[in-house]
Amino acid sequence: MSDPAESLATVLAYHERTKHHPGRFARSLGHMDWATQPDPFRRFAGAPVLSLDLVRFEDQPRYEPAFLLGNVPPVPLGRRWVSQLFQDSLALSAWKQAGAARWSLRVNPSSGNLHPTEGYLIAGPVEGLADKPAVYHYAPHEHALERRVDLSDETWAALATQLPPGGVLVGLTSIYWRESWKYGERGFRYCQHDVGHAMGAVAVAAAGLGWEARLCEGVTDSDLARLLGVDTQSGPEAEDADCLLALSPQDATFSIDQQRAFTLSDDALTELGVAQRSPSRGRLRALSGPPRGVPNRLSPEHGQHWPVIDEVAGATRKTEPPLASFWHTPTLVNHSLAAGDSPLTERETDVLAVARTGGSVADIARSLHISEGTVRNYLSSAIGKTSARNRADAIRIAEQNGWLL
Repeated sequence: MSDPAESLATVLAYHERTKHHPGRFARSLGHMDWATQPDPFRRFAGAPVLSLDLVRFEDQPRYEPAFLLGNVPPVPLGRRWVSQLFQDSLALSAWKQAGAARWSLRVNPSSGNLHPTEGYLIAGPVEGLADKPAVYHYAPHEHALERRVDLSDETWAALATQLPPGGVLVGLTSIYWRESWKYGERGFRYCQHDVGHAMGAVAVAAAGLGWEARLCEGVTDSDLARLLGVDTQSGPEAEDADCLLALSPQDATFSIDQQRAFTLSDDALTELGVAQRSPSRGRLRALSGPPRGVPNRLSPEHGQHWPVIDEVAGATRKTEPPLASFWHTPTLVNHSLAAGDSPLTERETDVLAVARTGGSVADIARSLHISEGTVRNYLSSAIGKTSARNRADAIRIAEQNGWLL
């Protein structure tokens, strides 16, 4: 769909159609078809697997300082860096069980814990991990990378020269079936919701390593799909390219002009052997054989199909870079960036967070499963640390400084 007005009309119509209303829900199957529940873990059978390390939790870095640029010294790119980046963003965080049912949770939140988002790393040689440039798929169940595409030195150079020194790329895709299985026509909404969570998780994980993540807005979805090796996928379980993030040390310059100029260039994709220039429009089109690995089947069958998701996905697909008016240097106003680290402990923060709902000490105690005396102690400590006059003043100060999320 190339006409902007028609695309916008399709998106707005989808938005209206998939709203819940008093007395009725948006269209879905209406029940949980457990026999077709999608596998939450995508794997590429036959792709070489590189195991990552489970990095031990330490006192540093803390969460709040990561949001103050320059507050965390950049960690050098290497095996530990890659391991920690994915461990802190897209990895499994816990396993839960009820009776015979057992399921995993992840660091990045997901609607219905269905996890439609897949993550990819595009990098040059990484010390302790790989001596050649490549495109990798992240497998959270194994905490490992699957090497899907080997890049030549020339190909990586064509990409790396557009990045700050030492930079890497992270790509994200969505599998709409994982959400539509449960939510029907609203599945596309939840995929957008979840990829936003994944972007935020990657950005926070990068900040904890002293790096910064930025969207490569000039990259089209079709070019990104080719780079990640998902352009040949089809059917309900196909991955749809969402976005590309450029990650670089916070002390490295990556100006708006550089971000605007970044592209999956003709030379880079031709070097990959997966694209050439189309004589009709100067665009790139797929040519070569598939990357390593065959995607696993997620469901034995797919039941109800929701064509409206295909329509809105086509309407929102990025086919051209943004116009010049899109690009500007953002102005960020956030008092927590100036205030830096929170003086409050995790428990003091919890108490203030519950206290701002207006509950009594007894209410707070019941909510947090602690004694009323302990609540009073935490409130007194929080008031002192924030130099506040009373509980309400402590809540106000904490909110203004970004210490209460």
